[in-house]
Amino acid sequence: MELDQDQRKQLRRLGHALKPVVLTGAAGLTEGVLGEIERALDDHELIKVKLAGAGKEERREMVQEIAEETGAAVVQTIGRVVLLYRENPDNKQVLC
Repeated sequence: MELDQDQRKQLRRLGHALKPVVLTGAAGLTEGVLGEIERALDDHELIKVKLAGAGKEERREMVQEIAEETGAAVVQTIGRVVLLYRENPDNKQVLC
């Protein structure tokens, strides 16, 4: 999923006040964590995920894997927190 610059800007503004809804632990990116990310994206469309217990390169790989596995767009990554967006066609509220 590709977002243009205006969409990213709007989503960053909306995501600013959000708290992370999914946290990774020392085990990293497991099937359970991916399942929780899927559920959160279905429910909220725009979520924050905190990638704890990983180095910079590992976090970059984790973000890429999350995006590939879930089909979500990476809106922004700051430190250990990544902001993800995936449109849910069943959701009546339009974010972007």
